[in-house]
Amino acid sequence: MHYTRLQVICHPDFAEILMAEVAEAGFDTFMETDQGFEAYTEEKKADSKQLDTIKEKYSHVQPLIFFQDKIQKQNWNEEWEKNVDPVIVEDQCLIRAEFHKIEKKYPYEIVITPKMSFGTGHHPTTYLMIKGQLSIDHSQKQVMDAGCGTAILSVMASKRGARTVESFDIDEWSIENGQENATINHCSNIRIRLGTIADFSWPEKFGIILANINKNVLLKEMEQYATHLVPGGHLLLSGFYLTDADELVQTAARFGLTEQIRDERETWASLLLKKNN
Repeated sequence: MHYTRLQVICHPDFAEILMAEVAEAGFDTFMETDQGFEAYTEEKKADSKQLDTIKEKYSHVQPLIFFQDKIQKQNWNEEWEKNVDPVIVEDQCLIRAEFHKIEKKYPYEIVITPKMSFGTGHHPTTYLMIKGQLSIDHSQKQVMDAGCGTAILSVMASKRGARTVESFDIDEWSIENGQENATINHCSNIRIRLGTIADFSWPEKFGIILANINKNVLLKEMEQYATHLVPGGHLLLSGFYLTDADELVQTAARFGLTEQIRDERETWASLLLKKNN
Protein backbone atom coordinates (compact mmCIF):
# COMPACT_ATOMS: atom_id res chain seq x y z
CA MET A 1 0.00 0.00 0.00
CA HIS A 2 1.14 3.52 -0.76
CA TYR A 3 0.53 6.69 1.21
CA THR A 4 0.11 10.28 0.08
CA ARG A 5 2.56 12.59 1.80
CA LEU A 6 1.92 16.33 1.99
CA GLN A 7 4.94 18.46 2.84
CA VAL A 8 3.98 21.89 4.13
CA ILE A 9 6.43 24.78 4.50
CA CYS A 10 4.86 27.56 6.54
CA HIS A 11 5.41 30.15 9.25
CA PRO A 12 5.46 28.46 12.69
CA ASP A 13 2.52 30.58 13.89
CA PHE A 14 0.28 28.89 11.33
CA ALA A 15 1.48 25.28 11.62
CA GLU A 16 -1.09 24.22 14.22
CA ILE A 17 -3.99 25.89 12.39
CA LEU A 18 -2.93 24.34 9.09
CA MET A 19 -2.63 20.88 10.66
CA ALA A 20 -6.23 21.12 11.80
CA GLU A 21 -7.35 22.29 8.37
CA VAL A 22 -5.35 19.60 6.54
CA ALA A 23 -6.86 16.94 8.82
CA GLU A 24 -10.26 17.91 7.41
CA ALA A 25 -8.89 17.16 3.93
CA GLY A 26 -8.36 13.50 4.82
CA PHE A 27 -4.91 13.43 6.43
CA ASP A 28 -4.62 11.61 9.75
CA THR A 29 -0.92 11.44 10.67
CA PHE A 30 1.33 14.44 11.24
CA MET A 31 4.99 15.08 11.97
CA GLU A 32 6.52 18.48 12.67
CA THR A 33 9.61 19.53 10.70
CA ASP A 34 12.04 22.43 10.98
CA GLN A 35 10.15 24.27 8.22
CA GLY A 36 6.56 23.28 8.99
CA PHE A 37 5.12 19.77 9.00
CA GLU A 38 4.40 16.64 6.98
CA ALA A 39 0.96 15.03 6.75
CA TYR A 40 0.13 11.49 5.65
CA THR A 41 -2.91 9.54 4.56
CA GLU A 42 -3.74 6.40 2.62
CA GLU A 43 -3.49 6.84 -1.13
CA LYS A 44 -6.61 8.39 -2.74
CA LYS A 45 -8.03 9.55 0.60
CA ALA A 46 -6.69 13.08 0.25
CA ASP A 47 -9.19 15.69 -0.92
CA SER A 48 -7.21 17.71 -3.48
CA LYS A 49 -9.95 20.30 -3.95
CA GLN A 50 -10.09 20.97 -0.22
CA LEU A 51 -6.29 21.30 -0.13
CA ASP A 52 -6.52 23.91 -2.88
CA THR A 53 -9.14 25.78 -0.84
CA ILE A 54 -6.91 25.70 2.26
CA LYS A 55 -3.91 26.95 0.30
CA GLU A 56 -5.96 29.81 -1.17
CA LYS A 57 -7.38 30.68 2.26
CA TYR A 58 -3.90 31.06 3.72
CA SER A 59 -2.22 32.45 0.63
CA HIS A 60 -1.24 35.56 2.63
CA VAL A 61 1.05 33.44 4.82
CA GLN A 62 4.70 33.71 3.83
CA PRO A 63 6.18 31.24 3.17
CA LEU A 64 3.43 28.74 2.33
CA ILE A 65 4.30 25.79 0.10
CA PHE A 66 2.37 22.53 -0.38
CA PHE A 67 4.13 19.58 -2.03
CA GLN A 68 2.53 16.16 -2.49
CA ASP A 69 4.20 12.87 -3.34
CA LYS A 70 3.63 9.13 -2.90
CA ILE A 71 5.55 6.89 -0.49
CA GLN A 72 5.50 3.29 0.61
CA LYS A 73 3.51 2.35 3.70
CA GLN A 74 5.63 2.65 6.84
CA ASN A 75 5.44 1.71 10.47
CA TRP A 76 4.73 5.23 11.73
CA ASN A 77 5.38 4.43 15.38
CA GLU A 78 8.73 2.88 14.49
CA GLU A 79 9.71 5.97 12.48
CA TRP A 80 8.60 8.20 15.34
CA GLU A 81 10.63 6.19 17.84
CA LYS A 82 13.79 6.68 15.78
CA ASN A 83 13.53 10.45 16.05
CA VAL A 84 12.15 11.20 19.49
CA ASP A 85 13.92 11.45 22.82
CA PRO A 86 12.46 11.90 26.29
CA VAL A 87 12.14 15.48 27.56
CA ILE A 88 13.03 16.60 31.07
CA VAL A 89 11.57 19.92 32.22
CA GLU A 90 13.56 21.73 34.91
CA ASP A 91 14.69 18.39 36.36
CA GLN A 92 11.13 18.06 37.73
CA CYS A 93 9.02 16.51 34.99
CA LEU A 94 9.88 13.62 32.67
CA ILE A 95 7.94 13.44 29.41
CA ARG A 96 8.42 10.14 27.62
CA ALA A 97 6.85 7.59 25.32
CA GLU A 98 5.99 4.11 26.55
CA PHE A 99 9.06 2.63 24.86
CA HIS A 100 11.50 4.89 26.75
CA LYS A 101 13.14 3.17 29.71
CA ILE A 102 14.30 5.77 32.26
CA GLU A 103 15.75 4.61 35.56
CA LYS A 104 15.92 7.99 37.29
CA LYS A 105 12.74 9.03 39.09
CA TYR A 106 11.26 12.51 38.80
CA PRO A 107 8.50 14.22 40.80
CA TYR A 108 6.26 14.11 37.71
CA GLU A 109 6.21 11.69 34.81
CA ILE A 110 3.98 12.03 31.74
CA VAL A 111 3.64 9.30 29.11
CA ILE A 112 2.63 10.49 25.64
CA THR A 113 1.68 7.92 23.00
CA PRO A 114 3.81 8.11 19.84
CA LYS A 115 1.27 9.46 17.37
CA MET A 116 3.57 12.10 15.83
CA SER A 117 1.60 15.17 16.85
CA PHE A 118 2.56 18.46 18.45
CA GLY A 119 2.39 18.54 22.22
CA THR A 120 5.03 15.94 23.04
CA GLY A 121 7.19 18.32 25.07
CA HIS A 122 9.78 18.86 22.36
CA HIS A 123 8.48 22.19 21.12
CA PRO A 124 9.72 25.16 23.21
CA THR A 125 6.16 26.35 23.91
CA THR A 126 5.12 23.00 25.41
CA TYR A 127 8.26 23.04 27.55
CA LEU A 128 7.45 26.57 28.71
CA MET A 129 3.87 25.62 29.59
CA ILE A 130 4.95 22.61 31.66
CA LYS A 131 7.58 24.76 33.36
CA GLY A 132 4.95 27.40 34.09
CA GLN A 133 2.60 24.83 35.57
CA LEU A 134 5.31 23.85 38.04
CA SER A 135 5.05 27.36 39.51
CA ILE A 136 1.24 27.33 39.97
CA ASP A 137 -0.65 25.69 42.82
CA HIS A 138 -3.19 23.39 41.10
CA SER A 139 -4.47 21.75 44.29
CA GLN A 140 -8.26 21.17 44.14
CA LYS A 141 -8.70 23.78 41.42
CA GLN A 142 -10.83 23.52 38.31
CA VAL A 143 -8.53 23.86 35.28
CA MET A 144 -9.27 24.63 31.62
CA ASP A 145 -6.96 23.43 28.84
CA ALA A 146 -7.89 25.41 25.72
CA GLY A 147 -6.65 23.82 22.49
CA CYS A 148 -5.44 20.75 24.37
CA GLY A 149 -3.73 18.85 21.51
CA THR A 150 -2.30 15.67 23.03
CA ALA A 151 -3.69 16.75 26.44
CA ILE A 152 -0.18 16.88 27.89
CA LEU A 153 -1.02 20.03 29.88
CA SER A 154 -4.26 18.46 31.11
CA VAL A 155 -2.32 15.45 32.36
CA MET A 156 0.17 17.70 34.11
CA ALA A 157 -2.68 19.64 35.74
CA SER A 158 -4.21 16.41 36.99
CA LYS A 159 -0.88 15.19 38.37
CA ARG A 160 -0.40 18.58 40.06
CA GLY A 161 -3.61 18.03 42.03
CA ALA A 162 -6.36 19.68 39.98
CA ARG A 163 -9.88 18.72 41.05
CA THR A 164 -11.21 18.61 37.48
CA VAL A 165 -9.76 19.47 34.06
CA GLU A 166 -11.98 20.68 31.21
CA SER A 167 -10.17 20.29 27.89
CA PHE A 168 -11.14 20.91 24.27
CA ASP A 169 -9.70 21.15 20.78
CA ILE A 170 -10.97 21.74 17.23
CA ASP A 171 -9.20 18.62 15.91
CA GLU A 172 -11.06 15.29 16.24
CA TRP A 173 -7.76 13.42 16.22
CA SER A 174 -6.61 15.45 19.25
CA ILE A 175 -9.74 14.41 21.14
CA GLU A 176 -9.01 10.74 20.49
CA ASN A 177 -5.30 11.00 21.27
CA GLY A 178 -5.89 13.23 24.30
CA GLN A 179 -8.33 10.74 25.81
CA GLU A 180 -5.83 7.94 25.20
CA ASN A 181 -3.10 9.91 26.96
CA ALA A 182 -5.36 10.70 29.90
CA THR A 183 -6.09 6.99 30.28
CA ILE A 184 -2.44 5.92 29.98
CA ASN A 185 -1.52 8.42 32.70
CA HIS A 186 -4.40 7.28 34.97
CA CYS A 187 -6.03 10.72 34.97
CA SER A 188 -9.76 10.09 35.38
CA ASN A 189 -10.65 13.71 36.16
CA ILE A 190 -10.01 15.03 32.62
CA ARG A 191 -12.92 15.65 30.24
CA ILE A 192 -11.99 16.30 26.59
CA ARG A 193 -14.47 17.64 24.03
CA LEU A 194 -14.51 18.87 20.45
CA GLY A 195 -14.89 22.62 19.95
CA THR A 196 -13.63 26.04 20.98
CA ILE A 197 -14.15 28.04 24.15
CA ALA A 198 -17.17 29.74 22.57
CA ASP A 199 -18.94 26.37 22.20
CA PHE A 200 -19.15 25.59 25.91
CA SER A 201 -20.50 26.95 29.17
CA TRP A 202 -19.53 25.93 32.68
CA PRO A 203 -21.42 26.49 35.95
CA GLU A 204 -18.18 27.20 37.79
CA LYS A 205 -15.32 29.55 36.98
CA PHE A 206 -11.78 28.25 36.69
CA GLY A 207 -8.83 28.71 39.02
CA ILE A 208 -6.38 28.10 36.15
CA ILE A 209 -6.69 28.40 32.39
CA LEU A 210 -3.98 26.98 30.10
CA ALA A 211 -3.75 28.04 26.45
CA ASN A 212 -0.85 27.08 24.19
CA ILE A 213 -2.27 28.14 20.84
CA ASN A 214 -1.03 31.08 18.72
CA LYS A 215 -0.99 34.83 19.11
CA ASN A 216 -4.03 35.60 16.97
CA VAL A 217 -6.27 33.10 18.74
CA LEU A 218 -5.02 34.20 22.15
CA LEU A 219 -5.79 37.85 21.36
CA LYS A 220 -9.24 36.94 20.04
CA GLU A 221 -10.14 34.79 23.06
CA MET A 222 -8.51 36.87 25.81
CA GLU A 223 -11.80 38.37 27.01
CA GLN A 224 -13.35 34.91 27.27
CA TYR A 225 -10.40 33.62 29.28
CA ALA A 226 -10.82 36.52 31.70
CA THR A 227 -14.57 35.93 31.95
CA HIS A 228 -14.10 32.28 32.90
CA LEU A 229 -11.41 32.92 35.53
CA VAL A 230 -12.10 33.40 39.23
CA PRO A 231 -10.69 36.58 40.81
CA GLY A 232 -7.08 35.79 41.66
CA GLY A 233 -7.06 32.97 39.10
CA HIS A 234 -4.13 32.35 36.76
CA LEU A 235 -3.94 32.33 32.96
CA LEU A 236 -0.86 30.65 31.48
CA LEU A 237 -0.22 31.36 27.80
CA SER A 238 2.28 30.30 25.15
CA GLY A 239 2.42 29.68 21.42
CA PHE A 240 3.89 33.06 20.47
CA TYR A 241 7.26 34.74 20.06
CA LEU A 242 8.90 36.90 22.70
CA THR A 243 8.43 39.91 20.42
CA ASP A 244 4.64 39.43 20.68
CA ALA A 245 4.51 39.33 24.48
CA ASP A 246 3.92 43.06 25.01
CA GLU A 247 0.89 43.09 22.72
CA LEU A 248 -0.63 40.18 24.63
CA VAL A 249 0.06 41.82 27.99
CA GLN A 250 -1.57 45.07 26.83
CA THR A 251 -4.66 43.23 25.59
CA ALA A 252 -4.87 41.18 28.79
CA ALA A 253 -4.76 44.37 30.89
CA ARG A 254 -7.98 45.57 29.25
CA PHE A 255 -9.75 42.59 30.80
CA GLY A 256 -8.28 42.83 34.29
CA LEU A 257 -5.34 40.47 33.81
CA THR A 258 -1.92 41.44 35.14
CA GLU A 259 1.44 39.98 34.11
CA GLN A 260 3.17 37.92 36.79
CA ILE A 261 5.94 36.01 34.99
CA ARG A 262 7.41 36.24 31.49
CA ASP A 263 9.62 33.39 30.27
CA GLU A 264 11.35 32.52 27.01
CA ARG A 265 12.97 29.59 25.22
CA GLU A 266 14.50 29.67 21.75
CA THR A 267 12.73 32.97 20.81
CA TRP A 268 9.36 31.58 21.96
CA ALA A 269 7.68 32.96 25.08
CA SER A 270 5.14 32.26 27.81
CA LEU A 271 3.15 34.57 30.07
CA LEU A 272 1.64 33.90 33.47
CA LEU A 273 -1.18 36.37 34.09
CA LYS A 274 -3.37 36.86 37.18
CA LYS A 275 -6.94 38.10 37.25
CA ASN A 276 -7.37 41.13 39.49
CA ASN A 277 -9.51 40.72 42.60
